[in-house]
Amino acid sequence: MKSDKLAGFKVGTNLGGWLSQYEKYDHAHFKAFIKEDNISQIASWGMDHVRLPVDYPLFEDDEKPFAYKESGFDYVNQCLEWCEKHGLNLVIDLHRAPGFTFDSHETCSLFDKPEQQQRFISLWKEIARRFSSKKKPGIIFELLNEIALPSSDPWNRLAAKTIKSIREIDSGHLIMVGGNDWNATWALKDLPIFDDAKMVYTFHFYEPLPFTHQRASWLKESVAYDKILDYPGELPGLAEFLDKNQWCRKRFDRYNGVHMDKDFLKKDLEPALDFISNNGLPLYCGEFGVIEISPRKSLHNWYRDFVGLLKENNIGRACWSYKGMNFSLVDYKNKIVDEELIKIVSGTYS
Repeated sequence: MKSDKLAGFKVGTNLGGWLSQYEKYDHAHFKAFIKEDNISQIASWGMDHVRLPVDYPLFEDDEKPFAYKESGFDYVNQCLEWCEKHGLNLVIDLHRAPGFTFDSHETCSLFDKPEQQQRFISLWKEIARRFSSKKKPGIIFELLNEIALPSSDPWNRLAAKTIKSIREIDSGHLIMVGGNDWNATWALKDLPIFDDAKMVYTFHFYEPLPFTHQRASWLKESVAYDKILDYPGELPGLAEFLDKNQWCRKRFDRYNGVHMDKDFLKKDLEPALDFISNNGLPLYCGEFGVIEISPRKSLHNWYRDFVGLLKENNIGRACWSYKGMNFSLVDYKNKIVDEELIKIVSGTYS
């Protein structure tokens, strides 16, 4: 690789829960959840960027499609100004789009309704128009977060149209795209290699899911399994559990009989390494993490192993998430949760 497209996007964190996944559309929340001190703190840890999830209602109401709200762009601009001041770059990640929400795919209409797709493309054209002239900080446009479809074809077609539309306005910024199955490594092979020299490809990593999401209230399989797990280690009683809970096999069967360790993580990372080897293109891990109720020593072990694998393979990264969201570096009162974890995810541990 002659140049490193991901220079400036090597180590970062997500600003989840701020302009995305908020409890309600509330300007008091938008003005208070993340402030300049938070951005300054992230920079002080040696990180070089943040990934900023944004939900489309920040910019556009369903009742008034294509009528964009200045207040939403003001929040993004404020974040950009803070990032520039403190030497951080920014990934703008469209977390929820018209007709699409990553955590309830069965209700999505984006891939079925042309009018929703037009809103999606038009919103990205508006984002590109707003930021096309912005040279500092560095910005990456991430088209959509965590699709999950029976086939990758509808997403691949929409992504191609969106990239083309953005390039009619903005030829300078990197565009990022992820694959199917919630940005799984094994879905990277189904992504086309777009004819665009400024593309970046991304995946997310929460493997093994029974460990990273142990007892997670929003994952019904983890609630049913109901185990506190150690890493490295085994998944006790999983075979018996699956025999009694056949409905969990789709999500958990692949973990039956496995030993959770760095070799397991590397095996699940192999499709990403193959993607790099086969295409000579940079990869970025936009989310990874372990739920904070996990045993702290095991949590540290997992992060050390996975961050080590990313560093060994020159894969940029942003942990999930900076504040709260069950995977936090700081709590909702901005208090550091775990100094050692910050050293691990920032890559400053020995």
